[in-house]
Amino acid sequence: MHGISIPAHQYSRFAETYLQLKGRREWEWTRTLAAACRSFTRVVLRLRAQAEAEARAASAVARDRARSPGSGWGGSTTSVNHIPQGMQKRSFSRGSSRAPSPTSMFSRSHHGHPGHSRNGSQAGQALHHSQSVAQFHGPGQGNGTGTFQSPLFRLRRAPLLQVFVPSPEGEWLSDASVLECEQELKRAGVLHLLRPGDVVWDTAVGDEGNMGRLMWDGSYLIDLDYTYSRSGDLPKYLPTLAFPPSYFHRVIRTMGSGNPICHIDISPWGEEVATNLQLLQDRMKTETPQGGHHVVVRWVHRSSFTVRPPPSGKPLRISVPKSIGPGPGPGGTWFVDPGWYGTVVVEAEGTNEGLADLQERCRGAFPIRAIGANPSLSVSPEREARMEERRSVFRIMRERSRPGEIWIKTVTEKERLLPP
Repeated sequence: MHGISIPAHQYSRFAETYLQLKGRREWEWTRTLAAACRSFTRVVLRLRAQAEAEARAASAVARDRARSPGSGWGGSTTSVNHIPQGMQKRSFSRGSSRAPSPTSMFSRSHHGHPGHSRNGSQAGQALHHSQSVAQFHGPGQGNGTGTFQSPLFRLRRAPLLQVFVPSPEGEWLSDASVLECEQELKRAGVLHLLRPGDVVWDTAVGDEGNMGRLMWDGSYLIDLDYTYSRSGDLPKYLPTLAFPPSYFHRVIRTMGSGNPICHIDISPWGEEVATNLQLLQDRMKTETPQGGHHVVVRWVHRSSFTVRPPPSGKPLRISVPKSIGPGPGPGGTWFVDPGWYGTVVVEAEGTNEGLADLQERCRGAFPIRAIGANPSLSVSPEREARMEERRSVFRIMRERSRPGEIWIKTVTEKERLLPP
């Protein structure tokens, strides 16, 4: 398991050595590391499938318990030997709910011991490692009900897959290097398992910031968006509402304030935004050049809207521009992730410009005279596409957001780093 035992920074060192010398020994190391990354990717995707299957099983058990309160785990009229239907075979064939062995590879590494014992057998090490890589605590066990635990994957978080492709161009991957990364995924045999939003990391580039990180859009690997950040953000070709609000947290690293860029079209809720709009005074903590902090009072325009699930129980569809590729749903549709159901608070600058920008994002919800628009003014398709892109750029305010209430803030042209 080179993908776990070798530190991340060592991959880039091996890649630099190979690009400089290109000897037979370096070539063998490159092949070994590439194979290790392919194996690591297969393991992570296997863990995702396992976690989702365990979550579905736990959800089914919870529904059965809700329909029959007197049965299941914890029921007062149930024998201690009772096992819910559908879980009988699994409970006797799996030992994943047991606590990890204290002699496992991960436990020893935390106490400064080597990952392999000189006297231990390889079979025992593999058993300890498999128990550490993935655990599932059933109802009444562990720290939650039906909680899958693994250091390599978390439910409702983007997986970080690995490839090893030395880049002659340095930190910025060329088109040829990106295509080679796609070929590595093909060699790993995981193309049919990838989903839009999966993050692929070229470990040969390095581990600083988001170097070497690419995004799978459903068909190809694409670069991160560097329009508003030097470290990279979620590309505009993936609708943010299709993923949980914290889906890319710590997978796509965010510098500065820690509030990531997101792309959301709020025009379907424009009427609600217009109804709830208020001009308020807000207190915020800022940092001085000397390193101190003080509280500043500012004016903000604040509103909110509610993302409600359809009464039919079907997923809520997302209307996306033509530049966005097909989604994972039937017919290539994109659906709103249930993590967004609830209240979304929208914040803009407390100036006339900030108000005009917010009104423009709510197309048609405000009177035309309020935004100073001329309906007879013709706009080229290229300019309209740029305006559409700019209207959907926000930042998720992590320090204020919580489940059921997500805060977003408008991003203006002043924060743009790349020219339009």
